[in-house]
Amino acid sequence: MNTAPGQRTPVTTVGWSLGDIAVRRVDEIELPRQTGPWLLPAATKEVLDEVPWLRPDFADAEVPRLASHSFAVSAGGLRIIVDTGIGNDKTRANPAWNGLGTDFLDRLTAAGFPPESVDLVITTHLHSDHVGWNTRLVGGDWVPTFPNARYLTSRTEWDHWAATDLDEARTQMFRDSVHPVRDAGQYDVVDVPEQGHEVAPGVLLVPAPGHTPGQVAVQLRGSGRRALITGDSIHHPVQLSHPHVHSCVDIDPAEAIRTRGRLLDGLADTEDLLLGTHFPQPTAGTVRRLDGRYRLHAEFGSEL
Repeated sequence: MNTAPGQRTPVTTVGWSLGDIAVRRVDEIELPRQTGPWLLPAATKEVLDEVPWLRPDFADAEVPRLASHSFAVSAGGLRIIVDTGIGNDKTRANPAWNGLGTDFLDRLTAAGFPPESVDLVITTHLHSDHVGWNTRLVGGDWVPTFPNARYLTSRTEWDHWAATDLDEARTQMFRDSVHPVRDAGQYDVVDVPEQGHEVAPGVLLVPAPGHTPGQVAVQLRGSGRRALITGDSIHHPVQLSHPHVHSCVDIDPAEAIRTRGRLLDGLADTEDLLLGTHFPQPTAGTVRRLDGRYRLHAEFGSEL
């Protein structure tokens, strides 16, 4: 469902307990059906047919299903948001993202994360569908949605876009969703070494380059189990079975494939959760090796 301006849907909050860390999915929209063929052109019906476990949750008869949501994490007494989706009232070239009017902030509040209570916002990478709720429109001005939070992204990511000649669509995104946070003094850039960088108790940024040069994934090290939030290093579960299926907007597809393989190898045959930033419900699961590839064993969350 692509939520039209002003439309409201029932609020449900699904999450997973990792022991002393809890992570909740906060839904924004299910992306339109045409998103899958555009974003992952190699994920054809024939490829999907080779992966029967994708249906019915992750694909329909013809195309992959995708969604936009954020993850709300409770760790070390902090409230943390990982990626902020598309946002409301934003002018976007993609019609599915343009001028949304969703109830995302109501959902976030219902999950126990009213905007003023959020301590940290993690941006896995600086793309429009990951920074939209960084800001909201107030009296004609874009202001930080989370007034008391630090916003984080990797130094490599920030420096890449600062040195890039941006087209108008991306310039608009920075103008309405990134620069107002920077100008408020709330955006910080951090160095993310190969071994990761801990930004809160049990919350680590780990390098995940390829989709963008400085993209990070987010590892959650709970007392009971671990989890990995993918960002766009893994767009869809079809990429577990076919890791060489890559996104049409990957800046470096070969590096994205290497990153995906490294992350999946680390998760495979463990009890660590994989949490897909664009996976439709059920969103999460454990990774198992299967005939030289990987598959996802879905793990439905529950009310926390």
